[in-house]
Amino acid sequence: MPEHEDGEPSGSSDVPRPEPLRTFFRVDEVRREDDRVWYVGESYVPERTLLRKLVPRFRDAGYDVDVETVEGGHVVVATPFDRGREGVPWVNVAMFAATILSTLFVGAYGWYYVGWEEIAANPLVMLRAWPFTAAVLGVLMTHELGHYVAGRYHGVDVSLPYVIPFVFPFGTLGAIIRMRGRMPSRKALFDIGVAGPIAGLVATVVVTAIGLSLDPIRVPAEIASSSGTMIRFNNPPLLGIIADLLGQPTAYEDPTLSAHPVVIGGWVGMFFTLLNLLPVGQLDGGHMVRAMVGPRQETIAALVPGALLSIAAYLYFWRGFGLDQSVGLWAFWGVFALVIAFNGPANPADEERLGWPRLAVGIGTFAVGALCFLLVPIEVVSA
Repeated sequence: MPEHEDGEPSGSSDVPRPEPLRTFFRVDEVRREDDRVWYVGESYVPERTLLRKLVPRFRDAGYDVDVETVEGGHVVVATPFDRGREGVPWVNVAMFAATILSTLFVGAYGWYYVGWEEIAANPLVMLRAWPFTAAVLGVLMTHELGHYVAGRYHGVDVSLPYVIPFVFPFGTLGAIIRMRGRMPSRKALFDIGVAGPIAGLVATVVVTAIGLSLDPIRVPAEIASSSGTMIRFNNPPLLGIIADLLGQPTAYEDPTLSAHPVVIGGWVGMFFTLLNLLPVGQLDGGHMVRAMVGPRQETIAALVPGALLSIAAYLYFWRGFGLDQSVGLWAFWGVFALVIAFNGPANPADEERLGWPRLAVGIGTFAVGALCFLLVPIEVVSA
C-alpha cells in the first residue's frame, strides 16, 4: 500500500488523526464517504477500550466516532456533528406553533367551557385559554430544554425540542428531542437523562402551586347539572402534597366550581414525568438506570412491560374498570415499553461507574417521580 513520507498510509490529508488513533489502531487505509471518514485497519486493544480512548479526542475535532468489526480487522468511522445551529429550525417552529393552537383550542373548549359556536364565530376567543397553554407547554418545554442544555454541555449533538400537537384532553402528546451519535460516557448519559425530569419537576411544582393559588373557574350551570358520564383526572400524591402545603383545595363541593385549568398543566407535568422515568430503552429512566447500573439495566427493563400489563389486568379483572379507562392506558404503555425495551438502551463509550453524588441524585429523582404515580390516573364516572 502506498505510504506518505512519514510512514502513514495514503488517504485524505485533511482528516483528523488524533494521537490515540496512532497509538491504539493500525491504520491501513483512510477514505471518505460523503462527510464521514473511514479508517480501515486493526485495533491493538479491545473495541470498548479503543472507543473510550478515541471518543474524547475525536469529539474535540468535531466528530462522533464508532468502531465496526469487519472481516480481517476493524473500521473506525468518524462522523462530523454540528456544534452550532445555523438558520431557523422551521420544523421545530412549525410544530410549536401548531401545538400552541391545539392547546388553545382544547383549553378553551374543554377546560374553559367556551362553546364551539362561540369559537367558530370568533376564533380569538380561544385566547382565554392562554394560561392553560402556558402551563402545559411550560412544563413540557422546560423538561426538554433540561435535556438540551445538558446535552450541549457534554458536547452531544442534540436537537431543539419537537412539540407534538394533538387533540383532547391536553392538546399535545408531549415533546421530544433527538440525540445523534455515540454517547461519550455514563456520566454524560446520566446527566442528560436526569436533567429533563429534574427541570420538568421544578416547573411542574411551580405551575401546580400557581394553579392552586388561582381562583376556581365557574362551570356553566347546564354542564354542572347534566347527567351522564364524565372523565375525572385523579390527583397523584405529589399534587395532594403541594395542595396541603398551600392549604388549597383541589376540588369543590359546589358542582359549578372547578379548579383553575393551570392545575391541569401541573397534572400533565407529573404524568409525563412518571412515564418518562420508566427504566426502559431510550426513555429518561432507561438512560438513568443504564448509567447507574450499567448493562444490567436490560434485566430491569425486561420487568417493566409485565408490571404495566399486570396493572391493566388487575384493574380490568379485579376492579371492574373498562378498557376506555386506565386499563387501556396501562395496557398501551405495557406494549410500548415492550417495544422500546426490545430496541435496547444507549451504550456509552466510556463505562466508568458513576460516583455516589450522581447515584444519590438518581435515586432521589426516582423517589419524587414515584409520587407522580397513581393506580387509576383517569377514570370515567357517572355525573
